[in-house]
Parts: sequence; structure tokens; C-alpha cells
Amino acid sequence: MTDRSSAAHRLWLRSFHQAAPGAPRLLCLPHAGGSASFYFPVSNALSPAVDVLAAQYPGRQDRLAETPAESVQELAHGVFRALDEGDGTPLALFGHSMGALVAFELARLLESAGRPPAAVFLSGRRGPSVHRDETVHKGGDARLIEEVGKLDGTDAALFQDKELLEMILPALRADYRAVETYRRAPGPRLNCPFVVLTGDADPRVTPEEARTWDQETDGPFELHVYPSGHFYLVAQQQAVVARIEATLRRLGPGTGAVA
Repeated sequence: MTDRSSAAHRLWLRSFHQAAPGAPRLLCLPHAGGSASFYFPVSNALSPAVDVLAAQYPGRQDRLAETPAESVQELAHGVFRALDEGDGTPLALFGHSMGALVAFELARLLESAGRPPAAVFLSGRRGPSVHRDETVHKGGDARLIEEVGKLDGTDAALFQDKELLEMILPALRADYRAVETYRRAPGPRLNCPFVVLTGDADPRVTPEEARTWDQETDGPFELHVYPSGHFYLVAQQQAVVARIEATLRRLGPGTGAVA
């Protein structure tokens, strides 16, 4: 790993638990307003059999002083630059909500570089072929907070802390802008396996919309629907972790970029 990529690695990626030698890697991409620590429970459940990494986007937690990214593509490029192109350990991607779009764009970069991911888990997000005109990021703070509250993924007490709100709202608004202005650029379909997961009561995506991810890959495709809403993966953590484990067990030795 070069000094430049090593610096990017430290800036963009977090590891919470020690993995066993030779363990496959799972790189997790957070949702809008989310941070790497959201995936600590996943890392705790999968380690040491899986080397779990989580992306830390600019504008939050220990990167609070940095300007948030303006687009999904910018986030994907940032993570891509943090990956070590010389390590061939298989790498799977897991992205939830906005993170699903980041995972998809990252997978496109990896395949273009000749380092396709071993699998891509796309959670809580419709495929990019399904477009809606959404403008939450243009509204006031109250509108943004109301939208986040509908998804039941944030402690309501957080919205009562004005000082904390001032810290998190800029990154949250930037994330919503990135998602709502995202458009899939022309390009070939991917070839890597897609495992799509969603909640049956998610107000932001229906199972039918989640299935449209099958338009983006020529590789194997699976759709799994779980009870609960947008953050079903919290309520259904055991089942989601089991699905990840089962998928990774099926993957034979192969190539892939790793961090």
C-alpha cells in the first residue's frame, strides 16, 4: 500500500474487531446521516470469521470538520481511493439506503478497474432505474428532521439537543442532496452477484422496487424481504447476519480489491 493510499485508508475506513488470517472482507457503506459506527454490531457478530470494515464519510464524528461530499459518486470515489489494489483478498460490499447507491457506484469502479467485488449487498433502496422527484434537501431543518423521523432509525431524543443538531444537520442535508440528485450514469451492467434486502413495511421502497436492482447485473440475483420498516436490519440483525454469512460461505477463492 502506498503512502497516499494508506492515508486515504485511515481517513475513510474503520475496523472494530480483529479478523482471522485470510478472512474475507465485508465493506459496509452507511445510510444518509449515518457513520461507520452504525455497523459495529455487524462487525461484532461476524468477527473473526469475516473482516468487517465500515466507511466513514466526511462531515461526521471524527471527520466532522470536513466538508460533506456533494454526490454519491464522490463518496464512492473516496472509498475507492482508500482500497489497496495490490491485495487480492475477496471483498464484498454492503450498503444500506444511501449506502446501497454508494456500494453500487463503488462496484462499478471496481469492475472497471478489473477488481470486481465478490458480492454486493444492496439494502433498503430501490434500483436506480426507479426515479422519484424528491426535494427534502431543499426544505428547512424541520422538514429534514420530520423526514428522518419517519424512518424510525434515529433516537427521537437526538432531535431535542440543539447543539448536537447543529453538528449533524449539515452532513445529513448533504447526504439527502446526494441521494435526491443521484442519477445513474450510462455504463455496462455489472457481472457480480447482487443480494438485495429490504423491509416489507419500508415507506421508502417496496419489494417490487427493490427487485429492480436485477436490471443492473448479469450475475446471480437474490431478493430477501424481512418484517419491519426502513431500518429492518436493526430489528432483524440476526437474520441479516445469517444471510451475509451464508452468502460469503458460498463464495469460493477469487479476486477482489481489499482495504
